[in-house]
Amino acid sequence: MTKIAPSILSADFAVLGSEIASICSADYLHFDVMDGVFVPNLSIGIPVLESVRKVTDMTLDVHLMIDRPVRYVKRFADAGADIVVFHLEADEPQNTLEAIRIVKECGKKVGLALKPKTPASALIPYLSRLDMALVMTVEPGFGGQVFMENQMEKVTAVRKMITDAGLVCDVEVDGGINRKTAPVCVKAGANVLAAGSSVFGEKDRAAAIRELRG
Repeated sequence: MTKIAPSILSADFAVLGSEIASICSADYLHFDVMDGVFVPNLSIGIPVLESVRKVTDMTLDVHLMIDRPVRYVKRFADAGADIVVFHLEADEPQNTLEAIRIVKECGKKVGLALKPKTPASALIPYLSRLDMALVMTVEPGFGGQVFMENQMEKVTAVRKMITDAGLVCDVEVDGGINRKTAPVCVKAGANVLAAGSSVFGEKDRAAAIRELRG
């Protein structure tokens, strides 16, 4: 079954608790963290994650778009993340491996994210350790960008690597996901869809989630 992960960045933070309650039929809550260094934008962090954890038992899919994530993955895991995903491009390989180890040691799931220009093959040294591989279908850092359909070849390649290796690993896509692009992603091999305005921008959010699932 396709899993839907509405992105908290598209929610109304003035009434965040009720916004989260409105998408409780989704599978995950996608929580985007930006540091203004790895990506040219700032967003939310650990205090907001701690607050969100208190008001929902949804699976919190935390996407760290931050420089040198090894410094912070334990803090995000301790703050309530269920899945900690960070970018392969954000640090040296030895630190990426260490960050994966830390998240696993905390008893949480771990994932690696790829920017559009990063090839699927970059995941090979890490794939056996992962619970999730995230393929960005926009450049990370801002919402509302146009879906990059040329990333579907990468999604298919990542899914093939996972299948060929006999691994159990989700493939998530993030960026420009809506009722038109969702089935394209699923056909390519994705089984987790991070969606922002196509859920939070709708009056009937439960219906929007059902439509994205297909």
